[in-house]
Amino acid sequence: MNREDAATPSAAAPVDACWNRIGTRGDGSCEQLSTYSRCLNCPVFEHAASTLLDRPLDDADLAAAAQIARATNADQAVRASSHKAAGAPGASSAAATHSALVFRVADEWLALPSTALKHIDDIRPIHSLPHRRNRIVLGLVNIRGALTVAVSLAELLHLDRAAAGTNASRKSYPRMLVAAHRSEPVAFPVDEVEGVVRFAASELLPVPTTLAHTTGSHASGVLAWRDTTIGLLDPDRVFESLAGSLR
Repeated sequence: MNREDAATPSAAAPVDACWNRIGTRGDGSCEQLSTYSRCLNCPVFEHAASTLLDRPLDDADLAAAAQIARATNADQAVRASSHKAAGAPGASSAAATHSALVFRVADEWLALPSTALKHIDDIRPIHSLPHRRNRIVLGLVNIRGALTVAVSLAELLHLDRAAAGTNASRKSYPRMLVAAHRSEPVAFPVDEVEGVVRFAASELLPVPTTLAHTTGSHASGVLAWRDTTIGLLDPDRVFESLAGSLR
């Protein structure tokens, strides 16, 4: 497949969901798994996702979306009514779900609210800026034709990337995350992207004193995840610190 064909999604072309047959959700026989470890990291999966997201909606899609919206509104009305009858004002907002992208920098599992994330890209060359000694600012990177400031979360949060920890032997696929806050985009490399996690507001726990001081000061809370915890970064605090580094 050439780049021009990949860049022009076709509404009529069916998407081959190979990840369900031979990928991580199938029998695992895909030869690309030895290179990308997981289908989430594979360019074929990325292109298929872009094709589905960029395709024009037909009447069936619009009807299905309207049906889901009606069902969701009805469910929310029932929940709100039951909470009000039980004398628990505000409980419905506590049950509302949020989403965040989970990723790893060094040995620290972090997450960024999905609302702040623009897209995920492959690692790209970073061009350093002359006369800049701040180690947080890595330079400029070309992201889809736009020059974007590249920063280091490891330096911002004082994470030791050289330390050998629990993920030292883990096979991972580094990616470049592009986030934006108040229309100011930045790109930062991460060692691994896990995926999106959804959680209720009540599941967000206070930042423990054992969390690294710099990480804790940029986190709005932590989430219990598998056998560890995730530090949920606060975009306001992170971008405020990055803005100070760019001055």
